[in-house]
Amino acid sequence: MTLILGLEGTAWNLSAALVSEAKTICEAESTYKPLHGGIHPREAAQHHASEIKNVVSRVFRGAEAEERGFSLDSIDAIAFSQGPGMGPCLRTVATAARALAISLKIPLVGVNHCIAHIEIGRWRCETKDPVVLYVSGANSQVLAYRAGKYRILGETLDIGVGNALDKFARYLGLSHPGGPKIEELAYKGTEYVYMPYVIKGMDLSFSGLTTAAKDAINVHRHKTEDVCYSFQETAFAMLTEVTERAMAHLGKDEMLLAGGVGANRRLQQMLQTMCHDREAKFYVPETKYLKDNGTMIAYLGLLHYKTGDTTPIDKSAVKPNYRPDEVEVTWREQEQK
Repeated sequence: MTLILGLEGTAWNLSAALVSEAKTICEAESTYKPLHGGIHPREAAQHHASEIKNVVSRVFRGAEAEERGFSLDSIDAIAFSQGPGMGPCLRTVATAARALAISLKIPLVGVNHCIAHIEIGRWRCETKDPVVLYVSGANSQVLAYRAGKYRILGETLDIGVGNALDKFARYLGLSHPGGPKIEELAYKGTEYVYMPYVIKGMDLSFSGLTTAAKDAINVHRHKTEDVCYSFQETAFAMLTEVTERAMAHLGKDEMLLAGGVGANRRLQQMLQTMCHDREAKFYVPETKYLKDNGTMIAYLGLLHYKTGDTTPIDKSAVKPNYRPDEVEVTWREQEQK
């Protein structure tokens, strides 16, 4: 049995998990909560620095880890998010991962945060080769595997859909994270308010939605619930359209939803309907695996480790703009053999 300890801390959620080939053995987390506004990278990094020792310790105090006698000396490698993410947060967690790897004399595995979201979804849902819609705060991408890499078929040209939702939520005076609060208000909306629907080829733009939503409230005096409803309907219809076009282009009959915004029930409903109409299968993992979590980092680290792909200390610098199509996906080549 191979045991990997994964450390996640790209933004506001610090998490660690111990994973084997079969399951998550134990996971612990500590979430940075800003007093006002959105995530402050320096404050989030300070939170991670002060909490990471406790979070890692809690993993090995978990019931199964204690019962089976697992400790830091039991693990085969340390996996960490190398990027993308907020620079101060990434550097804090990477420093902890390096320190553990050096002190325990075990390999270090730097992983791509976006691909970790994809692979935890494939693992939990037992799907083989889906078109993936990955939506989080900073990222909105449609991807599919081809010729050794995850290829980006379409993506946002400006901000991610999660950031767009959060920006509007902050304008309304709602606390972070704003997406779930917008979702609750949207369910009370009854009237659609015009919003800019911007798709350029296979790419999307969300920056104008926040401005349009503010104007809808300030200038046109529409109800907040109706504006939230309209914001969601427009943004999610754009995402669904591009995802469906990717499925049609590639001829695939599986679709996987990944990333924190994927927890939105209305987005799931739209994608489920689209897949049903196409006679395709729709997959979404449990909500706890949609948000940033240590299990996804540990599991992707396990996939890398099993193919002999580890990260030398001198190559472990963080990559705040690390794109998923930069990664050689060696483990899927082995799946196809």
